[in-house]
Amino acid sequence: MPRKKSADGITSALKQVQHQARTLLGDLHRQIQIHEAELKRLQAEESNLSRLIGGGAAAGAGRITAAPARAIASVRRGGGGGRINWREILSQLPKQFKASDVRGVRGLKGKRPSEIFAAITRWIDGGMAKRKARGLYERV
Repeated sequence: MPRKKSADGITSALKQVQHQARTLLGDLHRQIQIHEAELKRLQAEESNLSRLIGGGAAAGAGRITAAPARAIASVRRGGGGGRINWREILSQLPKQFKASDVRGVRGLKGKRPSEIFAAITRWIDGGMAKRKARGLYERV
């Protein structure tokens, strides 16, 4: 059964729309690939810069100290919430220190005061530090 003339117009219009959609879809796919490659490049650059400063954004804003590599590794890279080797942090502090000195150690600027005072209390309970005066502590 032969098709009617109006049906041929509809099928050819549908084919044109499908062709345009395929072309647009291909262009969109190429754009996504370009943006994904750019995103990967930027993430690699962020990772390199983060390694350079020894942690996440909070570490870059803090006081830069000449900490040993294992101490820097003790502070988890990236945004907060990582495990910290508090014994290593204690070894970086001066003989007499304040809580503000602890906060000045690379990577701890973003820590809550409760976390810092909890660490100081653990040091005191563990015999690794003692309280000299209010707000002043001494490594043992």
